[in-house]
Amino acid sequence: MFTKDYFRDKRVTVMGLGLNEGGVGTVRFLADMGAREIIVTDLKTAVELAPSVQALKGVKGIRYALGGHVERDFIETDLVVKNPGLPWTNPFIKIALEHAVPVTMDSGIFFDLCEAPIIGVTGTKGKTTTSSLIAHLLEAAGKKVVRVGISQVSVLGELKKVSLESVVVFELSSWRLSALPSIRKSPTLSVVTNIYPDHQNYYGSMEAYVEDKKQIFRFQQASDTLVLNADNAWTQAMGGEAPGAVVWYSKEAGAASDGFSILGDRIMEAHGAHQEEIANLSGTRLIGEHHRENALAAVAAVRSFGIEGGSIQAGLVSFEGVPHRLELVGEKRGIRFYNDSAATIPEAAIAALESFRQPVYLIVGGTDKELDFGRLACVILERAKGVVFLKGTGTDKLLAEMQNRLMESGAGTWKFEVVESMGKAVELASRSAEEGDIVLLSPGAASFGLFKNEFDRGDQFRSLVADLPV
Repeated sequence: MFTKDYFRDKRVTVMGLGLNEGGVGTVRFLADMGAREIIVTDLKTAVELAPSVQALKGVKGIRYALGGHVERDFIETDLVVKNPGLPWTNPFIKIALEHAVPVTMDSGIFFDLCEAPIIGVTGTKGKTTTSSLIAHLLEAAGKKVVRVGISQVSVLGELKKVSLESVVVFELSSWRLSALPSIRKSPTLSVVTNIYPDHQNYYGSMEAYVEDKKQIFRFQQASDTLVLNADNAWTQAMGGEAPGAVVWYSKEAGAASDGFSILGDRIMEAHGAHQEEIANLSGTRLIGEHHRENALAAVAAVRSFGIEGGSIQAGLVSFEGVPHRLELVGEKRGIRFYNDSAATIPEAAIAALESFRQPVYLIVGGTDKELDFGRLACVILERAKGVVFLKGTGTDKLLAEMQNRLMESGAGTWKFEVVESMGKAVELASRSAEEGDIVLLSPGAASFGLFKNEFDRGDQFRSLVADLPV
């Protein structure tokens, strides 16, 4: 669909400038590609979007339509590039499609124009750590890697770094994957880490959510490869739909007769009865069972890409982890502080809690995405030494679940504190914790309301910990 000349002299509507790098990068890309006019429209006002508007100062051909959308900007245009977070059911998107105006996202343009092989990673949990580790292992093996979607860096801004000698590692959300059907392309090597309920406020059903996840392999060729988690029911079911080869991995020793598993700390590759040790996780910085699974997925991916075991081992040991994912951000008075702000679903917070044997003071809660907090409530009551709750609709649901379980057990009521700032949360948790304890920020909910995004939430935590007295 897209070529480098496609955008020349076109009028393009960019729907959703936002405050992260994505919208800014898209506008710059379109300007560089020779677009005649770039209509930038967003529900937020120019004042609210001032940092992004300032970042685009000097870029020619922009017409801003901020503080609301106008129908003609979706009709009298050649293309609409929407923000990934905007649903396809948006009425203005529907207007564009009804008038035969094509609608895409940054990921759709990237896939069409990318000259290099793409390793795509999706899943509900573990996408970023697995993507980052795959990229790191490839770099350790001497490959020229371009990382896309792994951080807040613009997707289209990374396209200029890609050459025929590159390998692209692309972290793909379900939202970005929804752009692939229109161009009928999927990565040459795809990884699905797991599937759990998420974004139900966006999708309305698990089936719709999973359908977008499947786009990561839907348009693969027979020569392509899909790496799947054998321990997850949703990913298990995907194996029969793959157009190409399927490589399985499992944390259970020997569970994958042809694939990858963990035996103690050893990552094993099996071919029938023959098993070979590929790498050892001892001595790595990967904390928690879920990070062992992420490492397993990454190893399965790079082995499928032809990387040898010795290089993989060196890469695992040198990997320093990823910000906002069980990131150790400080130690004060013998108390260790971990930032797990990227835990935006209950299952992720559970995994973080279960990663520690030491007593844990948990900072949890935030905005609900129409998810179930029942199991998280049980794990908190079983494992947490103390809890501070961040205000939000998800917190309300979590507290109700916890109170119900306390009443069912006959334990009676429970005292708790709900705060409206990270400063207060860190103050309360650090004051209560003792030497040898862990203070863990693992919200298990979205950041909307109190923070710009989950990264802002984690950055505030990191900064506040740094300012604590020694």
